[in-house]
Amino acid sequence: MRIGQQPGGDGAHGSSATALADRFTGPGLPSRLMRRGLAYVALTKPRVIELLLVATIPTMLLADRGTVDIRLILATLFGGWMGAASANTLNCVADADIDKVMKRTAKRPLAREAVPTRNAFVFGVVLGLGSFAWLWWQANLLSGLLVVATILFYVFVYTLGLKRRTSQNVVWGGAAGCMPALVGWSAVTGGIGWPAVALFGVIFFWTPPHTWALAMRYKEDYRAAGVPMLPVVATERAVTKQIVVYTWLTVLTTLALAPATGVIYAAVALVAGAWFLLMAHQLYAGVRRGESVKPLRLFLQSNNYLAVVFCGLAVDSVLGWDTIGSFFS
Repeated sequence: MRIGQQPGGDGAHGSSATALADRFTGPGLPSRLMRRGLAYVALTKPRVIELLLVATIPTMLLADRGTVDIRLILATLFGGWMGAASANTLNCVADADIDKVMKRTAKRPLAREAVPTRNAFVFGVVLGLGSFAWLWWQANLLSGLLVVATILFYVFVYTLGLKRRTSQNVVWGGAAGCMPALVGWSAVTGGIGWPAVALFGVIFFWTPPHTWALAMRYKEDYRAAGVPMLPVVATERAVTKQIVVYTWLTVLTTLALAPATGVIYAAVALVAGAWFLLMAHQLYAGVRRGESVKPLRLFLQSNNYLAVVFCGLAVDSVLGWDTIGSFFS
């Protein structure tokens, strides 16, 4: 998601903003204002929005290969941040009831009633409107519309439609987290090219193994909340097998982008992909052998994998060397 939001929550350890807010426990007005301000920040799930940076900047650099437009990049990031913050805040409003049940999310602002629900809803809507207006002004109408579509999809399709009804929730709901690629590309070009679609696909296929690994660790939380995440309704062997399948799809999609890039990206995608596949296969093999596995390791390392691949893309794009595809044209 954001946009930068990923279905399933904001990581294994909750919001850093929430943790920081807990430190301000004094009775004075400054402490109360600080706690309230940090509670609003926590609603936006700032750790989730890191994906916005990981995906948007390299996509924009690829779209404008060999050129770095700092003003447009910063403007798009700000607009995308507001859109992601809006979607995450509205997600917290919709999920307040189950957040109270799950240990992993019990400290979120609405779950502990640190922010009135009505205020959170207004905050989320204002952020969404601000995101649309900002991107329309600073980039183009298409970028603004894509952000609005992402917010609506994440809230209505994933959170209210899929999350509590199907174990495939993060597969289709994960499309919201892929939108930074389309937003970034459209901000530069005014349209959507096939490399942006490929990058969309990378995040789309990466989301299930990333989220299911976390859900394996917290499946009792999801079961208590009545959320049918795949690890809740399927065996560990079936889940890890699906993780392997989607990991392969992720790696193959990164390699499909190679014709639009140079050798640096291709090399990084190949090496990082082999490493990601090794981790996924090790998890599956451990489950098959009946061993006690640590799925949270794959969850954490999958973040590193995506960051490495997109950083490789950023470096490759800035250098602007001849693309691999140009050698065959």
